[in-house]
Amino acid sequence: MAMAPSKLNTTLLIFITISFHFTSSAYPLSGDTITTTCTNVHHHNSSHSKCMCVQTHADCHPKGYINYLQFFYCTLSRFPQLGFLLLLLWLLILFYVLSNTASDYFCPAVESLSKILNLSPAIAGTTLLPLGNGSPDVFASIISFTASGDGGAIGLNSILGGAIFVSTVVVGVLSLLLCYHRKIVIVDKPNFIRDVVFLLFSLSNLLVIILIGKINFWASILFASTYIIYICLVSYMHFISKKKQRIPDDDHHQGPRLPLLVSSAHKLVSRRKSVTMLLLYVIALPLYLPRRLTIPLITQEKWSKPFAIISVVLAPVMLALILSTTKATMVTCSIIALVVGFALGTCTFLCTSSTMPPQKYLFIWYASGFLMSVIWTYIIAKELISLLESLGTIIGMKPSILGLTILAWGNSLGDLTSNVAMAMHDGPDGAQIAIAGCFAGPVFNIFVGLGFSFVIACWLDYPVSYMVPVNPYLCETVGFMICGLLWALVVLPKREMRLDRTLASGLLAIYFCFLFVKFARVVGLIDVSMSNPFKTL
Repeated sequence: MAMAPSKLNTTLLIFITISFHFTSSAYPLSGDTITTTCTNVHHHNSSHSKCMCVQTHADCHPKGYINYLQFFYCTLSRFPQLGFLLLLLWLLILFYVLSNTASDYFCPAVESLSKILNLSPAIAGTTLLPLGNGSPDVFASIISFTASGDGGAIGLNSILGGAIFVSTVVVGVLSLLLCYHRKIVIVDKPNFIRDVVFLLFSLSNLLVIILIGKINFWASILFASTYIIYICLVSYMHFISKKKQRIPDDDHHQGPRLPLLVSSAHKLVSRRKSVTMLLLYVIALPLYLPRRLTIPLITQEKWSKPFAIISVVLAPVMLALILSTTKATMVTCSIIALVVGFALGTCTFLCTSSTMPPQKYLFIWYASGFLMSVIWTYIIAKELISLLESLGTIIGMKPSILGLTILAWGNSLGDLTSNVAMAMHDGPDGAQIAIAGCFAGPVFNIFVGLGFSFVIACWLDYPVSYMVPVNPYLCETVGFMICGLLWALVVLPKREMRLDRTLASGLLAIYFCFLFVKFARVVGLIDVSMSNPFKTL
């Protein structure tokens, strides 16, 4: 999910301004006590003692593969500004790799699977399209719920932050752009009401869970499986619509219209005539090559027999390394995986062509590409959550706030760019799909993303119920989002379902009020010590 440069610069500027303001002091943010891991580091004054604290305390050990706290407090203890900027740069790189993995590997595999399974557009559009757009949100949420500390809070806030961004900012920007270009788009009323009502229903269920403060295993399964009801309703409405129009549904061989993003690495290769482009490609190669060598791709434009052979050899080995829990099992599983990989590589060498992708056993190829893209998304999302927790510790800010803003923006800007492109260039049908995605996507993220996160968290704690992270301001976030949905639900029918400035201005005003309240509380403009109705939750 590529970030637009202007939006990215604005986000980075806001983040750096707030962060550096508070890293200049050794104290936590006003009115926002630190509840992150490794909080003891703020009790030390000298750089040496902070480094020793990070190295000796178990809470300071990394949840991912890199110890960011040791890098900041030990390796670059004399240059904290440089260390902070490097961590920010790595944050942007992780966002890019996460979104690029979804767009270049995950989405093509999902789209190809839909063709093989002959899914109708109605079913594919309510499952595979949101899965393609929301995969980074879903995996980041699942990883965060399995982490200790404030991980669950990051997951909740990132999903809700992304949902309110997409349902307000993206819809508002789409409406403004359509008005600016004098394009009249009439939103399909039944489908719009269905999506908004289901989104309100998902938020009300989530609000009940937040107020209760816990959820058990069977309740989490019920929450996640509610998405099946949504799929059934979409399919029924699609069937009735086609029956009334008496138009045969022969589009199911085309699969869903997934707004895929183009890999910048491949674009650089095709245009590398200048030294600058070649240099950029070399810089991007370490990010591109590991995934390309382990994720099988058999599309016509990306088919490469050497890469295919290497990927089927290395993919089992990578799975063994990721799934192994001890060193002993890691060695055994790696040897077995290597034997399996060489056998698969030999079959690929003997049975495939150098000029065209395979035409047989396509389901196995697509499923393997899907599985490996999921594994890579899991790895990157785990590292992203670990970095956000470390940044929260360094700047004295709750990771939940970072999840609500930085993580949510990074995962949702792709929806903004892809939906805007679809609405502006694909005509009325593209605009309909884009608007539907703005509400169907959050439904998917809440029921499936948070639902599976709850299921996994409850399974790990079974039979004890999973305790939802205490955050009195989650209800506030849900309230702002409900306001945006009610505004759209009231304004659009009165405006004859036309996307116009009235809808856009209200939605954008609601989101900026939401941001103002959040950042005002962070910087101490709002006294959080005042009585709060959810303080005891």
